[in-house]
Amino acid sequence: MAVKVLVVDDSGFFRRRVSEILSADPSIQVGGTATNGKEAIDQALALKPDVITMDYEMPMMDGITAVRHIMQRCPTPVLMFSSLTHEGARVTLDALDAGAVDFLPKNFEDISRNPEKVKQLLCEKVHSISRSNRRFSAYSAPAPVAAPAPTPAPAPSSFGSHGSSHSTSAPARPAPAPAPTRAPAASASSPAPKRKAYKLVAIGTSTGGPVALQRVLTQLPANFPAPIVLIQHMPAAFTKAFAERLDKLCRISVKEAEDGDILRPGLALLAPGGKQMMIDGRGAVKILPGDERLNYKPCVDITFGSAAKSYGDKVLAVVLTGMGADGREGARLLKQGGSSIWAQDEASCVIYGMPMAIVKADLADAVYSLDDIGKHIVEACI
Repeated sequence: MAVKVLVVDDSGFFRRRVSEILSADPSIQVGGTATNGKEAIDQALALKPDVITMDYEMPMMDGITAVRHIMQRCPTPVLMFSSLTHEGARVTLDALDAGAVDFLPKNFEDISRNPEKVKQLLCEKVHSISRSNRRFSAYSAPAPVAAPAPTPAPAPSSFGSHGSSHSTSAPARPAPAPAPTRAPAASASSPAPKRKAYKLVAIGTSTGGPVALQRVLTQLPANFPAPIVLIQHMPAAFTKAFAERLDKLCRISVKEAEDGDILRPGLALLAPGGKQMMIDGRGAVKILPGDERLNYKPCVDITFGSAAKSYGDKVLAVVLTGMGADGREGARLLKQGGSSIWAQDEASCVIYGMPMAIVKADLADAVYSLDDIGKHIVEACI
């Protein structure tokens, strides 16, 4: 059965091009289009699409507000289009917090210049998120929102500069997400971990990772005794804004990693987008150019592999939600050295790809739900 898609954008050109690209795939059907957030809500309720592609800045109602309404009234996997700027990154992170599953850069030049590449990437994203757990997961269930109010006539818009500023002052811990309307499938969970003198916690993730990392890291205390490295598949323009957001929300410190940074307890270093992060035996971080031969920049396997070489059996590695199998080979090296490997369970994943690869390769020492991972990290390390 074809994946039914609702395309939402106030640009007629972009709606047509996205619709044409998707319709060229025989296993995708464009069920409808919308020009603003309010139309998107109405069409989502009427058409019940499998996936929604969503612009951010539109007349009448912006994309983030529309996503919140949709996730409350008819939860549907949403793919956001984003500008590759620092502000665009902040907007996209807001959209993921609101319930969107994933994002793609909105680049008109790429659509004109590299249509085949754009077609392949867009269709792959649509197919993958159509199989996500977004419809019934408590993963990032948004708070209830009021019904849309009448709005004025449309006004011209450009992709936005909306997003909250980030500070490094100690914030209040975010409230837990409300319960879902339908519980995810039950999943077996491993026993609570035993304490060990870990010298490093390494966490790798992809699709669904920004919200997952937020849920995990906000459970760690300011006096967390181990250094942390984070590998999230994300464009270069996004990782600095993401690190700022995590630093604002968490009691530990979080920053985008730079070449020469030194690992220290209570500090999480986020691999910069478009590059590779490695760790040496002295606890120093090396940031290397992204290798075009590698699919992922940053790559979980690269960082995990360097940790295995430098820290032997003293690493706690955690693989969270994401597409593909990045992290599996690095986890294999860690496992051979005696380190511990945890995987997120299927029920709490947005995309059960990366953790599934760990489990199927028989590399997981424990499988935990997302809400339990943070507290178990604390139990294992403190």
